[in-house]
Amino acid sequence: MAHPKRKISKTRRDKRRTHYKLNAPGLTQCPTTGETHLRHRAFWLDGKLYYKGQVIMEKEVLA
Repeated sequence: MAHPKRKISKTRRDKRRTHYKLNAPGLTQCPTTGETHLRHRAFWLDGKLYYKGQVIMEKEVLA
């Protein structure tokens, strides 16, 4: 059976265990459209690609 060479402090142990309680990703609202989206990610809305509240690209309509 493996044994640790040194004792792991309570603080170090608890720091490692804090990440288990993350249950929801970081969501935010766009200041321009009010749409909820993942932080630091671009998102599509009505054929337009938004990032940081600005239109980055518009979807072309092929006829």
